[in-house]
Amino acid sequence: MSGPSEARDPAAVFDSAYQAAISRWPVPVTSVKVVTGYGATHVLAGGAKDAPVVLLPGGGATATAWRAVAGGLSGSHRVIAVDPVGQPGLSSPGGRPLNTAADLAGWLDQVLDALAIQRAALIGHSYGAWMALRYALHAPGRISRLVLLDPTDCFAPLRLRYRLRAIPLLARPAARRMRRFLAWETRGRPLDELWLAVAAAGSDLGRMNIVMPRRPPPGQLAGLRRAVLVIVAGQSRAHDPERVARHAQDCLPEVTTVRLPQASHHSIPTEDAHELLRHIAPFLIASSQ
Repeated sequence: MSGPSEARDPAAVFDSAYQAAISRWPVPVTSVKVVTGYGATHVLAGGAKDAPVVLLPGGGATATAWRAVAGGLSGSHRVIAVDPVGQPGLSSPGGRPLNTAADLAGWLDQVLDALAIQRAALIGHSYGAWMALRYALHAPGRISRLVLLDPTDCFAPLRLRYRLRAIPLLARPAARRMRRFLAWETRGRPLDELWLAVAAAGSDLGRMNIVMPRRPPPGQLAGLRRAVLVIVAGQSRAHDPERVARHAQDCLPEVTTVRLPQASHHSIPTEDAHELLRHIAPFLIASSQ
């Protein structure tokens, strides 16, 4: 029998919240551990056998943030939702540390290799969008299509007010700080409680180990010959959504931009999933040249 101290163990609370989120996945999903030189990477895999789509969450969000999006894509795609190494989730670091954007690209190379995925569409949110864009620049031949949801540090900087609000959470992560921060950014909009419980519990696990993002040079972006869909959150407090969309259009040769007026930066992958799928699904199906 577990005692009171065990019941409050942050790792146990996180695992319970994570498993509860998986249990409500809208389609059958399998937990898979992939061994890489950077550590064991946990993914949630499901859906069709072909047309793989890899989902990269925002910082600290975990694969569970993609529950609704994955459910909507699983009928026509093999969906892989990833817990990035170094962030809250069921992945575990080991071997080489992830210190640079090149390390992240090497890690994702190994994940795709282990899953026998030669070419995939990448969908990323926030920091995950930065990871997805960086990987597309690293290995464009392995990317069929690229979807960036309210991307941070890809085309425009974070707002100063957002960065200042995030400092206490980054310096001393805690569940209550995470909930307050998300309530502020979403202007009090209710969030998927299953995912919110995972995100809050993940904050109690301690500080994340992430590669500090830097915006790619415009010349490098101009050379990306892949179809890109950028969806910005009209109510985002993270950055200026119009500036993000405008700079994406200026920098990328094959880009479509969409604005979701009701979405905030942290609501877009969960509460706005139905609207996202209206744009993402046909974009993924369209033939890529």
